[in-house]
Amino acid sequence: MKRVHSREVKQAAMERLQQRGVTIEGIAEIVYQMQAPYNENLTMDLCVESVRAVLEKREIQHAILVGTELDMLAEKGMLSEPLQTLVRTDEGLFGCDETLALGSVLGYGSIAVTTFGHLDKQKIGLIKQLDTKKDGSGPVHTFIDDLVASVAAAASSRLAHRLRDEEEKAVVSPSK
Repeated sequence: MKRVHSREVKQAAMERLQQRGVTIEGIAEIVYQMQAPYNENLTMDLCVESVRAVLEKREIQHAILVGTELDMLAEKGMLSEPLQTLVRTDEGLFGCDETLALGSVLGYGSIAVTTFGHLDKQKIGLIKQLDTKKDGSGPVHTFIDDLVASVAAAASSRLAHRLRDEEEKAVVSPSK
């Protein structure tokens, strides 16, 4: 049995994001919007670093590959019915896109989960651009908009936890 090297998986996931119009900076802008109210020293560089770290995770890469593949197959009309129509039209009651994306953020804790829910409802930045419910023409972004939300949510949670770690390190422990 052939094993796929993690380097290949990461490269494929990154290429797929690029093909679908997703940039690390675009995701980082969402992260910045979500975390700036809680961190006055937050920079875009920190947000980009956090997004990159999240994209290193195999579970995230796998979700990106599965979701984008389904979007692309739906664009080409290659899914069987009724799945073709459900994915093509981003049917409101079709929740598999959110389920896949949510599953990939679970390792980042409750902040990631609640942030994902917020982003899924509010459609901030790049997510709003990708959230396309069309008449059946044009690109299909049924999965990718939710996957972008999941990466942004995970990167936001990662930053929130790192901020707390830094605050705790700065506190001088009482002497004995």
